[in-house]
Amino acid sequence: MQPFGEDAGHHQSADDHSWERVAPGVLRRRLPQWDATVGAVGGDHCALVIDTGSSLREGAVIRAEATALLGRRVTRVVLTHPHFDHVFGAAVFAGAEVYAAVGADELLARSAELLRDDAVAHGLLEDEAGEAADVLVRPHHPVSGQLTLDLGGREAVLVNVGPAHTEHDLAVLVPGSPDVVFCGDLVEESGAPQAGADAHPAHWPAALDRLLALGGEDAVYVPGHGALVDAAYVRAQRDELARRFASQGTWAPGGPSRGT
Repeated sequence: MQPFGEDAGHHQSADDHSWERVAPGVLRRRLPQWDATVGAVGGDHCALVIDTGSSLREGAVIRAEATALLGRRVTRVVLTHPHFDHVFGAAVFAGAEVYAAVGADELLARSAELLRDDAVAHGLLEDEAGEAADVLVRPHHPVSGQLTLDLGGREAVLVNVGPAHTEHDLAVLVPGSPDVVFCGDLVEESGAPQAGADAHPAHWPAALDRLLALGGEDAVYVPGHGALVDAAYVRAQRDELARRFASQGTWAPGGPSRGT
């Protein structure tokens, strides 16, 4: 595992930007630039999108492609955590119900300018960052504990597993063959787990324990950045984070509060 900290980067080939079938009716895509993952789940009646990209332009592409691939209108959006590369595309999902961990709505309501500045500092064009920040969506449904969404013939289980990577971390279990767990940035594969000023590293191992209990040994785990992983990978990352935190005692992350 690479060093745990804000300086580690993400690495992705130019061929990784198409949608990938994780399980029947369950897709994910690795986005360019920050290698952030978005997911899409289709039911009989509607589709759900997990995270929305780093700009309105990116969000519009995600919505159009997910709708075409699943043949269903996107009526539900889940935000795994409130970092710009995961939430800035949400406003293009007009009419969709938006879910996030409890407290994320209040944080986003007061943090639009901070997220805009963070996005620009990490390379997003200033006009795109400003546009997204101006229409930043506050989630409609705060999730405390666990919430099951019925998509028609398929369920998506939203589980508040934070704080860890941020104050407001939400995971999504899609039961099926196999079960699929969308982890947000609690798990990363194309770089080391990133920890900004809003991280809670002392709680992070416990959050990964909850992910493992949620998905079990046979699930496919979808990291916030990088390739699909299994339970053994999540467990190894959990153990590494526990060792690093234990060896450092108190830990002051510093740096920007982004998820990439």
